[in-house]
Formats: sequence, structure tokens, C-alpha cells
Amino acid sequence: MTTTLRPAGPEERRDDGGRARTYEVCVNSRPVGRITLATDALLGLSAGRIADLHIDERDRHRGRGTVAALAAEEVLRGWGCRRISVDVPADGEPALRLAAALGYTEHSRRMLKELTSPPGLPAGSTVRPLGAEEYPAWLTAAVSTYVEAQVANGMPRERAADKAARDHAALLPDGPASPYQSLRVLTHEGTDVGTVWTTTYHPARPGGYVMDIRVVPEHRGRGHGRSLMLIAERETLEAGRTVLGLNVYVDNPRARGLYETLGYRPTEYSLHKLLL
Repeated sequence: MTTTLRPAGPEERRDDGGRARTYEVCVNSRPVGRITLATDALLGLSAGRIADLHIDERDRHRGRGTVAALAAEEVLRGWGCRRISVDVPADGEPALRLAAALGYTEHSRRMLKELTSPPGLPAGSTVRPLGAEEYPAWLTAAVSTYVEAQVANGMPRERAADKAARDHAALLPDGPASPYQSLRVLTHEGTDVGTVWTTTYHPARPGGYVMDIRVVPEHRGRGHGRSLMLIAERETLEAGRTVLGLNVYVDNPRARGLYETLGYRPTEYSLHKLLL
């Protein structure tokens, strides 16, 4: 039997040159599922992604998804893509096994925690709002951290810088006084040791979300990262939200370990693979 991809409709084109198309997955011309491919709106035209892959129930466990994913790589190579990515729900064990077998590796994961009661801070630690006079320096550091993370993710530096500027301007139009944004400073025994930015409302996400968390380098390894996360949880609960989410990169195992000990669980894995 031959498994192929057959266009299910016209190709979509964006003004920036991005493209997307849905294909039927066919076995000897018989449709057995669908797959949607697209260039990555964040990383640019050299990065493609599997936006959706579905194999009909009766045709599962016969290698249809594997062949469809391999065929997707050929399509994206034809589009000039040098990388392919896919997001898989944490409970999607078959999809995770398939991705691993095809050579995909984890890039990052999204994690979530259901919140109950506001946690207390360790002795000697207090929290205060980030002051307006401190905001410019904080913003410069936050934008730089964001840009470097995106460049490491494969985004061209110029594109990352532009996206960072636009995203921060959209979420923080009034600096520390911006609605639904909590910018807090952790002080321990009278010394500022870190900051955390939590957004307490976003239409695309449930609950709160940790946007930026940073411990002053000379104060790392002393539990202040945990305290900053407790502050984020308190801010989220005070805003009337009962879940808090975040994204952690695979090259930051210390942060991932911290989140796990605090009770955060993975909800989605972001996987990628280079197209050689």
C-alpha cells in the first residue's frame, strides 16, 4: 500500500511570504486522515511546522502517521524550510513516541499549576512593586533576555528584536502601571535579589502566566527563584485567577526541577528537528 499526501484545498499565503496548506493523508488514494503544514509565524520562512495531524481511528497503528510526517518533511524542504517543529499535548503518548522515533527532540515545555491558597514567603523575604524609576533598566534586561532566548530557538536576531519590542510595548504600555501586569521585586534581608513579571490575564491563556523571572547573579542558588515563583502565585490568586502557567526551555534543567518541586505539571511539549 502507498501512503501519500493530497492537497485538500488551495495554499494560503500571508503578506510576509508565509504559507500554509492542508493535505489529505491517502492510502492508495483512499483518505485516511489530514495534516496541516505551515511556515512558523514566529521563527520565519526557514522554519516549518506540523500544525495538525489526524489519522482516522480505524487506520491508526498502521504507520500512516509516520509516513505522513515523513512526507511533511519533504513538502517543507520544498518550501525552503531547514527546520520542522510540532507541539504535542503532554497526554499524547502515541504522538510523543512517534516524534521521538522520527528524531524530534524537546525544545521547551509549557507547565501549569492549579492554585489554592496564597503561599507565604521565607523569613527575611519581602516583596514590593517595581518602581517607575527602576522600570527602564528592568525593561532593557527583560528585552535582552527575551531576544537571546528567541535567537537560541532559531529566530533571526533582527526578527527577535522587533518581536520583543512589539510584545513588551503591547503588554506594558504604561510600564509598571499597565493593566493585568504584575512587576514585583523580591527583597531579602534588605537587599533586592530578584524580579518577577506575571501577567494575570491573557485571552489566549487560562489564568496567570510567568513572563519573566530573574535572580540577581550573585544571589543565585539560595532559594530566591522559589520565592519569586511564590510571589507570582500570590499575585495570580489576588487577581482572581486559580491557575498559573509558564514556559521552560530544555536547556534550563535547574528551572524545570524547581517548577516540578513546586507542583507544576507539563501540559504541552514543543519538539523540533533539523531538516538536512
